[in-house]
Amino acid sequence: MHPREEPGTDPADPGDGAPAGTAYTTAAAPGDGPAAPRRARARLRRPRPFGLRTRMVFAFLLVAAVGCGTTAALTYRAARSAILEQTQNTAVSAFREQVDALNVALPLEEEALQDTLRTMARQGKPRTWRVYAEYGTLRVSSTDRPVSSVLTPELRARAHQREGTPHTSFQRVVKNGTPYLTMAVPAVFRTHADKSIAPQPSGLVVYAVMELSEEEANVEAMLTAARDGALPALAIALIPALLAARGVLRPVRELRHAAHSMGRGRLDTRIHAKGSDELSDLARTFNESAAELERSVTELRRAEARARRFASDVSHELRTPLAGMLAVTEVLDEDAGALDSDTARAVRLISAETVKLAVLVEDLMEISRFDARAAELHTDEVDVADCVRKTLAARRWTDPEQVHAALGEGIRARLDPRRFDVVVANLVGNALRHGRALVTVRVYVDDADENAGGDATLVVQVSDRGPGIHPDVLPHVFERFYKADPARARSAGSGLGLAITQENVRLHGGTVEAANHPAGGAVFTVRIPL
Repeated sequence: MHPREEPGTDPADPGDGAPAGTAYTTAAAPGDGPAAPRRARARLRRPRPFGLRTRMVFAFLLVAAVGCGTTAALTYRAARSAILEQTQNTAVSAFREQVDALNVALPLEEEALQDTLRTMARQGKPRTWRVYAEYGTLRVSSTDRPVSSVLTPELRARAHQREGTPHTSFQRVVKNGTPYLTMAVPAVFRTHADKSIAPQPSGLVVYAVMELSEEEANVEAMLTAARDGALPALAIALIPALLAARGVLRPVRELRHAAHSMGRGRLDTRIHAKGSDELSDLARTFNESAAELERSVTELRRAEARARRFASDVSHELRTPLAGMLAVTEVLDEDAGALDSDTARAVRLISAETVKLAVLVEDLMEISRFDARAAELHTDEVDVADCVRKTLAARRWTDPEQVHAALGEGIRARLDPRRFDVVVANLVGNALRHGRALVTVRVYVDDADENAGGDATLVVQVSDRGPGIHPDVLPHVFERFYKADPARARSAGSGLGLAITQENVRLHGGTVEAANHPAGGAVFTVRIPL
């Protein structure tokens, strides 16, 4: 049997008697694989188009789709080849036997040959054929058309090939969407009774054309079954995909909740770890890290509490002897004029340093109260301008060449008078110590927030005409004991004034900011909601 050939497709109508010169396409290719299944969309509690759950489910479905598609394609190819080859082998074998059994007399008679061809057509296997014969210029068929357009020039060339022993040729052809099996068998005769001598061609070539529509329908049915079977397979694959995603995402979700809980300060948070996979190892590692962090933070908190308690205790214990020292130094200051110059200088130095020590102790006690969350507000409705004037007068900052007060009159607010006094005094004192006159204190109400639908804001602004604050120092001015300003004179204060100011402003629900004025000098701005 000769190998089949793959001709091309002709746009003309199928059937016998079509115009010559038609092209054909092969039907031997298996065709396209099953249609790709639709992607399943997992419904999540919190939809995340590119979340881990979506990617895992998509990966499972993709693997399932590829597996189903590959299996269906391989099954399709194998089944198609088996069906077509079985039909092809049956038809070729039966046709060759009928041609070999031909008993025609030469020269051929057209009517007798046509009757023979019709008999062969009725006996076709596995179904009837259309049979054609060619002998020289003679064309006879079992139909009313002597020739068929389905028969290709390639098949005819194979059938008339005179090299070697005549053989059977066949070809599968698709014409206008209809598949056909075409066969060609040259009729031969023997010139000698010895069968070892090759038979000789008679010049008669018999062709058969059989439709493969039934086989093609069977193949299409298998393709539809494979495609329909892939969709339930994908639906089934969705179940383990969701289970696997749940198994992976549950510990990840627990880890996220635990990390969030630790971020809010609950350092005793732990994850229930079970199993021996990588996620369980991650949970155990998290628990170990959390336990170590809890131990470290606990120790730091204890050390911080000890330090605060020590500062508070020391400050408290120093108040009693300092009170006596201040009383004595006041007496010595009054009598210093009657002493000799060296003794008077020593007395005044002791008095000044004792006052500084008393201020430091009071500041330490105040900051300790803030650290212990023991500071409280005792608010009252006050006239803000009047409070500022009392603060300046109590510190004797009344020289108009040193301090200028631009106070908005009639501004009333609920403030803690004592703490507000500390805020203003610390800011003005800081400006006098580190800046240069003239120090300006401004008080006004900012209505911008009220116009935007919020509350109006009380603004207290203290500015000086000094060199300003170095940009490197600006972020640290409210830190405790920070005195690293190279642009200003060495501080004579405790280093806690601005920190205490910030804490007092926070107690009022406000903010305090430090900046440099474009024209020069530092500007401290306090904002307290009214």
